[in-house]
Amino acid sequence: MLYIKHIVCVAVLISMSSVMAQTPVAIYDLTQYENRILQKNDTLYVVNFWATWCKPCVTELPFFESNAQHFSEFPVKIILVSQDAKTRSAQVSDFLKKNNYTSEAFILSAGNPNIWIDKIDNRWTGAIPMTLFYKNGNKEYFHEGEYSTAEELESYIHTKL
Repeated sequence: MLYIKHIVCVAVLISMSSVMAQTPVAIYDLTQYENRILQKNDTLYVVNFWATWCKPCVTELPFFESNAQHFSEFPVKIILVSQDAKTRSAQVSDFLKKNNYTSEAFILSAGNPNIWIDKIDNRWTGAIPMTLFYKNGNKEYFHEGEYSTAEELESYIHTKL
Protein backbone atom coordinates (compact mmCIF):
# COMPACT_ATOMS: atom_id res chain seq x y z
CA MET A 1 0.00 0.00 0.00
CA LEU A 2 2.79 2.43 0.89
CA TYR A 3 4.52 1.51 -2.38
CA ILE A 4 1.39 2.45 -4.39
CA LYS A 5 1.09 5.80 -2.56
CA HIS A 6 4.74 6.50 -3.39
CA ILE A 7 4.13 5.76 -7.09
CA VAL A 8 1.03 7.98 -7.12
CA CYS A 9 2.97 10.84 -5.48
CA VAL A 10 5.79 10.54 -8.01
CA ALA A 11 3.28 10.49 -10.89
CA VAL A 12 1.56 13.62 -9.54
CA LEU A 13 4.89 15.43 -9.18
CA ILE A 14 5.92 14.50 -12.72
CA SER A 15 2.63 15.72 -14.16
CA MET A 16 2.86 18.96 -12.16
CA SER A 17 6.40 19.62 -13.35
CA SER A 18 5.35 19.21 -16.98
CA VAL A 19 2.47 21.64 -16.44
CA MET A 20 4.80 24.08 -14.69
CA ALA A 21 7.52 23.73 -17.34
CA GLN A 22 7.88 26.94 -19.26
CA THR A 23 7.47 27.07 -23.01
CA PRO A 24 10.83 28.13 -24.44
CA VAL A 25 11.07 31.69 -25.72
CA ALA A 26 10.99 32.03 -29.53
CA ILE A 27 14.22 32.12 -31.51
CA TYR A 28 14.37 34.55 -34.45
CA ASP A 29 16.91 34.93 -37.20
CA LEU A 30 17.78 38.35 -38.61
CA THR A 31 15.02 38.29 -41.25
CA GLN A 32 12.39 37.40 -38.65
CA TYR A 33 13.72 40.18 -36.40
CA GLU A 34 13.46 42.73 -39.22
CA ASN A 35 9.96 41.54 -40.18
CA ARG A 36 8.82 41.97 -36.58
CA ILE A 37 10.47 45.32 -35.89
CA LEU A 38 10.41 47.21 -39.18
CA GLN A 39 6.66 47.65 -39.30
CA LYS A 40 5.29 50.51 -41.38
CA ASN A 41 2.86 51.87 -38.80
CA ASP A 42 2.63 54.56 -36.15
CA THR A 43 3.66 52.24 -33.32
CA LEU A 44 6.90 53.12 -31.57
CA TYR A 45 8.91 49.91 -31.16
CA VAL A 46 11.29 50.13 -28.20
CA VAL A 47 13.73 47.26 -28.70
CA ASN A 48 16.10 46.34 -25.90
CA PHE A 49 19.03 43.97 -26.48
CA TRP A 50 19.92 42.20 -23.24
CA ALA A 51 20.97 38.84 -21.74
CA THR A 52 20.27 36.99 -18.52
CA TRP A 53 24.00 36.91 -17.74
CA CYS A 54 24.42 40.70 -18.19
CA LYS A 55 24.09 42.46 -14.81
CA PRO A 56 23.38 45.97 -16.21
CA CYS A 57 20.78 44.43 -18.53
CA VAL A 58 19.01 42.65 -15.69
CA THR A 59 19.14 45.84 -13.61
CA GLU A 60 17.34 47.89 -16.25
CA LEU A 61 14.77 45.31 -17.41
CA PRO A 62 12.23 46.46 -14.79
CA PHE A 63 12.41 49.94 -16.41
CA PHE A 64 11.21 48.47 -19.70
CA GLU A 65 8.45 46.50 -18.02
CA SER A 66 7.18 49.50 -16.06
CA ASN A 67 7.20 51.60 -19.24
CA ALA A 68 5.30 48.87 -21.08
CA GLN A 69 2.60 49.25 -18.43
CA HIS A 70 2.83 53.05 -18.42
CA PHE A 71 2.43 53.31 -22.20
CA SER A 72 -0.11 50.50 -22.57
CA GLU A 73 -2.73 52.96 -23.90
CA PHE A 74 -0.29 54.45 -26.42
CA PRO A 75 1.07 53.05 -29.69
CA VAL A 76 4.24 51.80 -27.97
CA LYS A 77 5.51 48.22 -28.07
CA ILE A 78 8.39 47.09 -25.82
CA ILE A 79 10.34 44.15 -27.25
CA LEU A 80 13.10 42.37 -25.34
CA VAL A 81 15.69 40.76 -27.62
CA SER A 82 17.82 38.32 -25.68
CA GLN A 83 21.43 37.71 -26.60
CA ASP A 84 21.49 34.44 -24.68
CA ALA A 85 22.45 31.36 -26.69
CA LYS A 86 19.52 29.72 -28.46
CA THR A 87 20.17 26.60 -26.37
CA ARG A 88 19.07 28.65 -23.33
CA SER A 89 15.59 29.35 -24.65
CA ALA A 90 13.84 27.58 -21.75
CA GLN A 91 16.05 29.33 -19.18
CA VAL A 92 15.31 32.75 -20.71
CA SER A 93 11.62 31.94 -20.59
CA ASP A 94 11.90 30.86 -16.95
CA PHE A 95 13.79 34.08 -16.11
CA LEU A 96 11.07 36.22 -17.71
CA LYS A 97 8.30 34.33 -15.95
CA LYS A 98 10.05 34.39 -12.56
CA ASN A 99 10.37 38.17 -12.82
CA ASN A 100 6.81 38.65 -14.13
CA TYR A 101 7.98 40.26 -17.39
CA THR A 102 5.14 40.27 -19.88
CA SER A 103 6.72 42.25 -22.72
CA GLU A 104 7.26 40.41 -25.99
CA ALA A 105 10.62 38.63 -25.92
CA PHE A 106 12.69 36.41 -28.17
CA ILE A 107 16.27 35.29 -28.67
CA LEU A 108 18.07 36.66 -31.72
CA SER A 109 20.22 33.92 -33.23
CA ALA A 110 21.62 35.39 -36.40
CA GLY A 111 25.01 33.74 -36.87
CA ASN A 112 28.24 35.72 -36.84
CA PRO A 113 27.70 38.83 -34.66
CA ASN A 114 30.45 40.69 -36.56
CA ILE A 115 28.07 40.68 -39.52
CA TRP A 116 24.59 41.13 -38.05
CA ILE A 117 25.46 43.77 -35.43
CA ASP A 118 26.31 46.28 -38.19
CA LYS A 119 23.09 45.38 -40.00
CA ILE A 120 21.09 46.31 -36.91
CA ASP A 121 23.01 49.54 -36.36
CA ASN A 122 26.53 50.42 -37.54
CA ARG A 123 27.06 52.56 -34.39
CA TRP A 124 26.58 49.53 -32.15
CA THR A 125 29.84 48.14 -30.75
CA GLY A 126 28.06 44.93 -29.73
CA ALA A 127 27.96 45.87 -26.04
CA ILE A 128 24.73 45.27 -24.16
CA PRO A 129 22.42 46.60 -22.98
CA MET A 130 21.52 48.46 -26.17
CA THR A 131 18.21 50.01 -27.11
CA LEU A 132 16.76 51.09 -30.45
CA PHE A 133 13.50 52.87 -31.19
CA TYR A 134 11.77 52.28 -34.52
CA LYS A 135 8.75 54.03 -35.97
CA ASN A 136 7.28 53.54 -39.44
CA GLY A 137 10.13 51.16 -40.21
CA ASN A 138 12.81 53.78 -39.45
CA LYS A 139 15.31 54.00 -36.62
CA GLU A 140 14.41 56.92 -34.41
CA TYR A 141 16.87 56.54 -31.55
CA PHE A 142 19.99 54.56 -30.56
CA HIS A 143 21.25 54.10 -27.00
CA GLU A 144 24.14 51.85 -26.04
CA GLY A 145 24.46 51.34 -22.30
CA GLU A 146 22.24 51.12 -19.27
CA TYR A 147 19.43 53.50 -18.37
CA SER A 148 19.72 54.94 -14.86
CA THR A 149 16.00 55.02 -14.09
CA ALA A 150 12.63 54.09 -15.54
CA GLU A 151 11.91 57.81 -15.78
CA GLU A 152 14.96 58.36 -18.00
CA LEU A 153 13.66 55.74 -20.44
CA GLU A 154 10.15 57.18 -20.18
CA SER A 155 11.37 60.65 -21.16
CA TYR A 156 13.05 59.28 -24.31
CA ILE A 157 9.87 57.43 -25.24
CA HIS A 158 7.83 60.60 -24.80
CA THR A 159 10.10 62.50 -27.21
CA LYS A 160 9.40 59.95 -29.97
CA LEU A 161 5.62 59.69 -29.66
